[in-house]
Amino acid sequence: MKIVVLAGGLSPERNVSLSTGTMVAEALQSLGHQTALVDMYFGVESAGPELAGLFGAPVDRAGRKVSRQAPDLQEVRSSRKGTSPSLFGPGVLELCAMADLVFLALHGSCGEDGRVQAAFDLMGIPYTGAGYLGSAIAMDKDMTKRLVEDVVNTPGWKTVSYTAADIDGLVATARLPLVVKPVASGSSIGVSIARTAEELRKALTAGLALGGRTVLEQYVSGRELQVAILEDRALPSIEIIPKQGFYDYENKYQPGAATEVCPAEIPPEAEARLREAAVQVYETLGLSVYSRADFILDADGEPWFLEINTLPGMTPTSLVPQEAAAVGIGYEELCQRIVEASLKARREGR
Repeated sequence: MKIVVLAGGLSPERNVSLSTGTMVAEALQSLGHQTALVDMYFGVESAGPELAGLFGAPVDRAGRKVSRQAPDLQEVRSSRKGTSPSLFGPGVLELCAMADLVFLALHGSCGEDGRVQAAFDLMGIPYTGAGYLGSAIAMDKDMTKRLVEDVVNTPGWKTVSYTAADIDGLVATARLPLVVKPVASGSSIGVSIARTAEELRKALTAGLALGGRTVLEQYVSGRELQVAILEDRALPSIEIIPKQGFYDYENKYQPGAATEVCPAEIPPEAEARLREAAVQVYETLGLSVYSRADFILDADGEPWFLEINTLPGMTPTSLVPQEAAAVGIGYEELCQRIVEASLKARREGR
């Protein structure tokens, strides 16, 4: 098959996306597919009219590594040629239209929020993962929690849209500790745990740079576990134990920064509750193909749902490949199953 692996884009998770894209493109090439790895935002400026020649081009393995810090998006913008406001770089849509499938290796607000999926639906371009509506809902942490709070446990929360002038009031009325997180972001970018008024003030001030629409979520103490869904079924849970702090951006993507245990060493009844909750969220949001749900397991063995990712990472430290490996599904097979399940989902209109 001819497969475009679409990565990069203009998102705080850009670097993670490029790592995912590099690994996926390598895996698909090893399976015999003709792949073209392309940066959604920069496009194929230097390729000229011979777009078809990009299929089967060598993949630069240097893209595997995720830098310690999220990218400066203003710097990314300024380094692109031209002044087009489009998030699709030159030649991207034309190249995708030549493919049998686009493997979405995008993460965050540029590619995981349903807009790319909707554009491709209108153009008749098949793509991997969930459809546009489920993707859009899952990207919005507030909307997700509103829809699933009747079917799973989720920590209490308040969503605020604020300016610098509102911070004093928010701090004065807060019931600490709280988890502070942007409404529409992933990879723990902008997420912090505020145990004191000063920590909350600092987190809210930092949140202004990410748009100022923020979820203030009740802090639940417990073990961090995540559950992947593949082809509508839950895979074994994985526990994340950061060596310091919580599972933030650096601990997610720097090798050795966290210990990951899969299958998680938890009682069978807790494992069953986690898997059931993950599937319930997946089905409630109308997702398809694959996803990864994040939970806290409290001291009583009760799972608390936090959020769900519709295009989870496939980097060297990502969790979905580890969960798949626990049931004998290697990285290449996982990519192939995502391809096949996505083509089926698109045919069925999901």
